[in-house]
Amino acid sequence: WKDNRETITNIHDTFRKGKINFESTLELLSKLDIPFDYVHVKYIFKASDSLKSGTITIEDFRGIYRAIAHRCEIHELFRTHSPNHKTLLLENLVEFLRNEQFQTEADESTACQLIAKYEPIEEAKRNSEMTFEGFLRYMTSEDCALFKTEHRTVYQDMTRPLNEYFISSSHNTYLISDQLIGPSHLWGYASALLKGCRCLEIDCWDGPNCEPVVYHGHTLTSKISFKTVIQVINKYAFLASDYPLILSLENHCSPRQQEVIADHLTGILGDQLVLSTIGDIMPDELPSPEALKFKIMIKNKKIGTLEETLARKGTDSHGQMGEFEEEGTSDEELEDDPSHPKQPLLKKRRARWKHSSPPRKKQKKKKVKIALALSELVVYTKSRKFVSFEDSREKQLFYENNSIGEAKARKLAKLKGNEFVQHTVRFLTRIYPKGIRANSSNYNPQEFWNVGCQLVALNFQTAGVQMDLQTGKFLENGCSGYILKPECLRNRDTEFTPYAITANHHPVVLTIKLISGNQLPPSSLSRSNKADPLVVVEIYGVPEDQAKQHSCVVKGNALSPRWNETFTFNVQVPELALVRFMVEDQQSLTSNDFLGQYTLPLLSMSKGYRQVPLFSKLGVSLRPASLFVHIWYFSK
Repeated sequence: WKDNRETITNIHDTFRKGKINFESTLELLSKLDIPFDYVHVKYIFKASDSLKSGTITIEDFRGIYRAIAHRCEIHELFRTHSPNHKTLLLENLVEFLRNEQFQTEADESTACQLIAKYEPIEEAKRNSEMTFEGFLRYMTSEDCALFKTEHRTVYQDMTRPLNEYFISSSHNTYLISDQLIGPSHLWGYASALLKGCRCLEIDCWDGPNCEPVVYHGHTLTSKISFKTVIQVINKYAFLASDYPLILSLENHCSPRQQEVIADHLTGILGDQLVLSTIGDIMPDELPSPEALKFKIMIKNKKIGTLEETLARKGTDSHGQMGEFEEEGTSDEELEDDPSHPKQPLLKKRRARWKHSSPPRKKQKKKKVKIALALSELVVYTKSRKFVSFEDSREKQLFYENNSIGEAKARKLAKLKGNEFVQHTVRFLTRIYPKGIRANSSNYNPQEFWNVGCQLVALNFQTAGVQMDLQTGKFLENGCSGYILKPECLRNRDTEFTPYAITANHHPVVLTIKLISGNQLPPSSLSRSNKADPLVVVEIYGVPEDQAKQHSCVVKGNALSPRWNETFTFNVQVPELALVRFMVEDQQSLTSNDFLGQYTLPLLSMSKGYRQVPLFSKLGVSLRPASLFVHIWYFSK
């Protein structure tokens, strides 16, 4: 403070009338641009108010300031690189940026820009020096965030075919709770779109007055009108991302109400709706995200081929319908479909099958009538029943996609990993949760990203590690909802399988030094700002890369715990790996309470000394809560 006149002026103005109360303390910290957690300041204030008068002196405030703002671990780092322990000269700062922050191109111009941006003391600015106050502001800024700055915007090639991207996808988007009695709500769509989701699911059923409704069929979930769903989608479609949106229709409607669906789609979405191929020319591959910017595609069953649709272009399709024939659904497949009326009988049948296994009767084929008006809106995303990888190689067209339940997909990934990868190289593939997840829980999406599945659909309304992985993965590429798949998942001659990694990859050694925490969320069971925090670092990737290490416990300190522990991981396929930092409060030797987490792709981590932001279970920022780490990784 003694060198900062502005700080001195602010403090003395506030204390002109003597002591200050808690509200004035918070106001002064805000004026000084000090990030603080209300709970921590409250308990430090109480500890400083020895007379229990509800006010503190200027010396008490200095103590609060030091407790909140003064980071001992960062001061130690500053002294290491400051010859006089008072300031960093220009050459000292350049050396720090190059050697510690791995900014190999940093020069005096870079250092000058940082001094101008973060140094609060004018005299130091004039001398092109950085004091500890400026260094602290720099080290706790976005410039030292763990997530790479260049990955916060769209930086990948967006001109490749759609099947070469991971696409952020939602399951049962209309639900905001469980799948049996929970409410359907328009906020489900708005929320998913604001999170960058690019594939929404809409379950359509016949409604009153010939107006289709959206809900989880054959359950007690509430109903919302299809029209209002499309109106909300139209409003929020491109607020978070410019890239194409896929509407995955689970169509249970009669042909007449399918025509109403088609009318609402064309009438509300207008020019945004993809009604034909680019240039009305029959392509031989899917278009790119770049070519379909601000466009909306309909994913549904379709009558005939895309060539036939193009040939009919310009004719009146209203009042026409076709018959689409698909295989009857087996009881085994019903396990992934809670909306089917036979679903309640399955538990009883499973119990009987435990004791006897009679041969199952082959069900008759059923015919589903599709209104041509709706069929014509399906261009690049025609739904096709998955039979086998061999069947798809021989018969599936490039614009046809498959939806596979998680149980079946998991089995295929383990038994036929490379065939699965080769399938997703060619075709869009959607994975959805099994129907017995009545509470809308989620599977681990990583195992399906590992085989290249583009549309790995999750229940966005359900918080947990699975949604942490989803959010963390799609932080990359500007939160656009599209991530270019690694070369091993795009090459048609690929031999990649996640269950048997070959020597063709470029493994890395990842070293994470966990230094400290700052203003961590207090324990939910504590009456003060205390916690016994520990940090768990997890790697999610191919099976060989799955790993977890945890720190020791720091007793009774959520404000500024110090660990100084180093974790090392050998990662075989870094381009698929996610790193998750989870902070817990040790409640007992066998029970921990979640405090916060942060997940991101390994290759999106900046090297050097970095701040790790923390988020709640619901994905809400817990700023200023953070971890301070040093990151280093290199190829073997």
